[in-house]
Amino acid sequence: MDLYDFDVTASDGSEVELSQYRGQVVLIVNTASKCGFTPQFAGLEDLWQRYGDKGLVVLGFPCNQFASQDPGSNEEIVDFCQVNYGVTFPMMAKIDVNGRDAAPIFQWLTKEAPGFMGSKRVKWNFTKFLVGRDGRVIKRYGPNEDPAAIASDIEAALTAVAA
Repeated sequence: MDLYDFDVTASDGSEVELSQYRGQVVLIVNTASKCGFTPQFAGLEDLWQRYGDKGLVVLGFPCNQFASQDPGSNEEIVDFCQVNYGVTFPMMAKIDVNGRDAAPIFQWLTKEAPGFMGSKRVKWNFTKFLVGRDGRVIKRYGPNEDPAAIASDIEAALTAVAA
């Protein structure tokens, strides 16, 4: 199983087949609009702008599971991200990342790249997963990891040849 086996729902309700990103590097992030880490949207947008034409895709997945920090509708979330942080990278529909209702993509991500001490849970908003051109998870980053700090890993993934 790899990234390309999943379909997700975009913020507008349309279906997104992740197989359309085959051969690209994908950064998947669970986001929230009312979190102390919310300013990371600017850094994520910067990565998207800097590396998008080189093969990086940034996908935001809003989640309201952590202290109810993303209570709005999908439309309100997208508007907030665009107005406050200039976000142009694709935003998906709000999902659960933990528990029995966790989206299959996050069940797979957390299995492939467990957290601290092997945890299969997402710790908090703005946990990031870097997926290589081969559709396999390269690395997981904690919420406090600034997007700019992972640029070198993105650059390495972009220069790697897909298997």
